Amino acid sequence: MADLPVEAPEAPPYTPPRWRTESRFGPEGPAPDPAGSHHERRIRSFQPRRSRVTTGQEDALRRLWTTWGLDIDGRSVIDLEELFDGLPVVLEIGFGMGEATAQMAADDPDTGVLAADVHTPGQGNLLALAERNGLTNVRVANGDAIILLREMLRPDSLAGMRVYFPDPWPKKRHHKRRLIQPEFLSLAATRLAPGAVLHCATDWEPYAEQMLEVLSAHPDFENTQEDGGFAPRPAFRPLTRFEGQGLDKGHLVHDLLFRRIPNDGN
Repeated sequence: MADLPVEAPEAPPYTPPRWRTESRFGPEGPAPDPAGSHHERRIRSFQPRRSRVTTGQEDALRRLWTTWGLDIDGRSVIDLEELFDGLPVVLEIGFGMGEATAQMAADDPDTGVLAADVHTPGQGNLLALAERNGLTNVRVANGDAIILLREMLRPDSLAGMRVYFPDPWPKKRHHKRRLIQPEFLSLAATRLAPGAVLHCATDWEPYAEQMLEVLSAHPDFENTQEDGGFAPRPAFRPLTRFEGQGLDKGHLVHDLLFRRIPNDGN
């Protein structure tokens, strides 16, 4: 007698991972996808990294987020003057674990630092550093910096902008993902006050050359260097751990400081 076919058990319904549907921190922590990124049809310059959050980082996020954190949801315009008690504000896009950001904030307490990133452990670490060192001039923004610039900041509201060691996207087919592109610079120029400086740094030389070319060609920016080249590392930019690793590998670090040119209207 032939064996009867055994019917395979019905597969259970798919349940997405918890981080896809809810924040591990609840209503008082950073949202996992504040602006609903699935609605964004553009190419992104970053990839969210979901590395493990330490107990200390999670504690900082739970306790401090409602005071010093904000989600980039694109739903309202931020009053930077109110958020930073009247201080001029510099936007830092991508801050890693936040050590350099905290150091610059400590060295310049008269400038507010709005630090944007998507890396949850780094957000928690920066909040913990700010609390430990009494840094009242730091705010941490969670999400896409393009949405922050486009939807949530007023024209001419920034006293400066920092983009340190962005993802170089080294493969040629990925160059379109690099942040420093003409479209980004045009948006950034609308949010920088006239005369404000955009400061970029990278240890990936081909990207540095592209940055210099794109910035030099943009009508809203001018190089602060008379020779039209790269700038020496300013004393106010600390040597980061990431930068040190690059230097150990023989990478050259390039700084670019470009000033926003006032237009006919201001």
